[in-house]
Amino acid sequence: MIGYRVKSLREEKKMSISELSTKSGVAKSYISSLERNLQTNPTISVLEKISRILCIKVDALLYDQSDKGMDEEWIEIMQDVMGSGISKEEMREFIEVRKCTAR
Repeated sequence: MIGYRVKSLREEKKMSISELSTKSGVAKSYISSLERNLQTNPTISVLEKISRILCIKVDALLYDQSDKGMDEEWIEIMQDVMGSGISKEEMREFIEVRKCTAR
């Protein structure tokens, strides 16, 4: 499963195996074997190198986490919200009202 997560996160970032290899310092053949689940027991050191380049926590490779963090668009939206002067309480109230009207 780790290999599947590496591959899907790498592809999400539109990165080739060669690019991930060069940036992380992990051999291209090793990453390929990992992604094809031929290599199923990578060291923490390898996972740290790969996760650093993919901008994720090692946990995201080890465990199936549907929440990989916010994508760039959500980050931008949240920065706009924070810059608009809306308080946390007002935002929570908006979310609650939205939940009620969505039903």
